Amino acid sequence: MRRKNRKKVEDSALDLTPMMDIVFIMLIFFIVTTSFVKETGVDINRPNAETAERDEKGNILVAITSNNEIWIDKRRVDLKAVRANIERLKIEYPGGSVIIQADKESRSGLLVEAMDQIRLAGVQNISIAAKNDN
Repeated sequence: MRRKNRKKVEDSALDLTPMMDIVFIMLIFFIVTTSFVKETGVDINRPNAETAERDEKGNILVAITSNNEIWIDKRRVDLKAVRANIERLKIEYPGGSVIIQADKESRSGLLVEAMDQIRLAGVQNISIAAKNDN
């Protein structure tokens, strides 16, 4: 009789392999579908705008700091190198748009010159980042 009781105890253990497979598949799904936040590498004090809209599709970020430095992909670049950097990033993100994060203390002339270099690189979809306090 003791042998029968031992077999029942041993047979009642749960097999966790299918559950582990499902957890692993879900983990892969969430990693693949997650959109990663890109940053320029510097803090920008963006100007306020009542009509600002949220755009999550911009893939290429350009920052202009308060002391008129241009940052792309966490690197400081010269105005003359903006076009080459955008062309390189455009190859990585062919359907992407450019978002310029210009500090409200930066020169507007530098913003226009940077936009011109970005258009010369072949990107026509350019947005300027602003914050909406609503």
